[in-house]
Amino acid sequence: MFPARLRELRHLTAFLERFCDAEAIERSRCLRLNVVLEELFVNSIQHGYRGDCDAPIWIRLDARPDAVHITYEDTAAPFNPFARLPDPEQKIGGLGVLLTRELAAGQDYAYLFGRNRLRLSLTR
Repeated sequence: MFPARLRELRHLTAFLERFCDAEAIERSRCLRLNVVLEELFVNSIQHGYRGDCDAPIWIRLDARPDAVHITYEDTAAPFNPFARLPDPEQKIGGLGVLLTRELAAGQDYAYLFGRNRLRLSLTR
């Protein structure tokens, strides 16, 4: 669990690097995971919580032989980032969702028990 504060990005990165080391995930895959997690984390803070706060963000990582599964949860207002694709003509904003979607082999969203829950799979 991480508090929804931008300064926590360094702790999130350290958490991910420990996971990648422990699971022998190659550097390029770990960097891809980092892009996805950083995008989700920053979006939760900036758009979901509307700024730094002490609200929780939960991240669970599970390494399988074929993929790394991410479960990402926050208590911000319900928002499904995969409900629609951003407009490719759009100059700013929304492109991180597209990038996350492109990097993930599979994804789903649910709003359960007061939490947004995203589940993503990134192939190894």
